[in-house]
Amino acid sequence: MRTAYTSDQIRAAELALMARLPEGALMQRAAAGLAAACVRALAAGRRRVYGSRVVLLVGSGDNGGDALYAGARLAARGARVDAILAGSRAHQGGLAALRAAGGRAAGFAPGPARELIDAADLVMDGLVGIGSTGALREPYGTLAGFAADGPGLVVAVDVPSGVDASTGRVDGQAVRAHTTVTFGAYKIGLIVDPGASLCGPVELVDIGLGPYLPDADLAALTGDDVADLLPRPAPESDKYRRGVVGIVAGSDTFTGAAVLATGGAVRAGAGMVRFASVEEPVRQVRARWPEAVTTVLTPGRGGVLDGVGRVQAWVVGPGLGTGPHAREIVGEVLATGLPVLVDADGLTVVAGDRSLLRRPAPTLLTPHAGELARLLGVPRDHVEARRIEYVRRAAHELGATVLLKGSTTLVAEEDRPVRVNSTGTPWLATGGTGDVLSGVAGALLAGGLSCYDAASCAAHLHGLAGRIAAAGPERPRRGARAGGEAPIAALDVAEALPEAVRTL
Repeated sequence: MRTAYTSDQIRAAELALMARLPEGALMQRAAAGLAAACVRALAAGRRRVYGSRVVLLVGSGDNGGDALYAGARLAARGARVDAILAGSRAHQGGLAALRAAGGRAAGFAPGPARELIDAADLVMDGLVGIGSTGALREPYGTLAGFAADGPGLVVAVDVPSGVDASTGRVDGQAVRAHTTVTFGAYKIGLIVDPGASLCGPVELVDIGLGPYLPDADLAALTGDDVADLLPRPAPESDKYRRGVVGIVAGSDTFTGAAVLATGGAVRAGAGMVRFASVEEPVRQVRARWPEAVTTVLTPGRGGVLDGVGRVQAWVVGPGLGTGPHAREIVGEVLATGLPVLVDADGLTVVAGDRSLLRRPAPTLLTPHAGELARLLGVPRDHVEARRIEYVRRAAHELGATVLLKGSTTLVAEEDRPVRVNSTGTPWLATGGTGDVLSGVAGALLAGGLSCYDAASCAAHLHGLAGRIAAAGPERPRRGARAGGEAPIAALDVAEALPEAVRTL
C-alpha cells in the first residue's frame, strides 16, 4: 500500500530526523537520489550525462538547494549545468558546490532564461517546495511556462512547482513534469488530481523518514493489496456462498444502465445476480445477460421488491429515473438491513431526502462531483477544486462510505484514511462506465467485503479493466498509457473485467 502525507506531516518527520543527523546530511541524501534519477531520465531519452545540457530552475528554499547539489553532481560527470536563480536568495552551500564542479549560475532575465531552457536536454524544477500554496508568483510562473514550451525533459524536485503538496490543488500556472522525484514519502498532491496529472511518473527516494511518519491520511491500494482482498471461490463454494447481488436499475427511458450495471456484476464474479425493473430493462437484461435472474416490478404497489428473492447486497439507482416509482424503490431498498450501494438517479432521490440514509446497515454512495455537490448543497466547482475535503465531509455528514468518481477516484469513510485509486485511463470518461462500476462494487459487497474495501477494490478493477480495454488485444496489457490506447465503450470495460482480475 502506498501512503501519502500532508506537507506539515513531512516537515515534522524531517525535523525529527535532522535532529539525529549531521547538518546538511538530509539534503545530500535527497540530492544524490535526485541526480541519479536525472541520469536515468537522460538515459531513457538516449542521452549520456557527459555533454548534456542541464538547466536548474532555482528558488529560495530547500528545493533550490536540492537542485543545486544535484546539479553539482551532474556537472562533475561532464554535464553542462546552468542554474537560473529565480528567488531573492539561493542556498549558498549548493551554489558553491555547483560552481566548484564547473556549473554556472546567474539571476533571472527573460531572454537568456528562455534561450537556456530551449537548448536544454533536461530542466530541473527546484522553484518552490512542499510548503508552497496558491499561484506561483513571478518570475516562477514565467519559468514554468518556459519549461512547458521547451523541448527538454522536466524533472520536478519533490513536487512540481505550483501544485499544492497537501491537496493536489493547482491555482494558475504550474510546472508540468515528465518525472517527479520526491523525498522520504509520497505527498497527497502527487497522487490526487489535478496535481497528479502534472507529475508524470513519481520516483520515491528513501531518505530515512519512515520511523518518523505518523499514520497516513491517504493511501492507495496496490495490485497486491487488491488481490489479497478479492473474494476467491473455494472448492466447496456455490453461487450462494459466492454472493447474490440484487440490482434495481433502468427504466423505459434509460435501459442501457440496467444492462451495464448487470454486466459489471456478472463479469466481476458475483455468484448470482438478481435484476429487477420495469418490463423493457428486464427484457434487455435477459437478452444480454441470461445468467441474471430477472423480476418485473409493478410501480405504485407496496412491497414492490417482495418477489425478487433473497440477496446479500443491493445496488440501486442507475437509470432508474427520479419520479415517484424511483423514490418508492430507493426508499424500500434502503429500508432493508442489507448493504446498499446507491448510484446515479438513486443519489438524486437521496439528495432530496437525506433521512433515507439514517439506517443501521452499511451504505455506499458512488457520486461524481456534481452529484456530491447536490448531496452536500455546495457548488460543483468547490468539490472539484477540493475533492479530498468534500469527500471526507460527505462521509461524515451522510454517515456512509463515499466513492467520489473522477480522474482521481477517492473513497472515504469516517475515521479511516481516504483511499485514492491509482488505475484508470482518460478513455473511461464515457457514458455508462459508472454503471459498470456500480455492478462491480455491488458484486464485491455481496461477496462479503466491507463498503470501504468493496469500493476501493472495485475502483481498482474498473480502472484496470479500462486500461486493458483501451489497449486492445494486440497491445501489452500491463502499464498501458493513454498514448497507446483507443476509444472504448462501457460494455468493453465490463468484458475486460475477468482479464483485470487475472492480472492480479
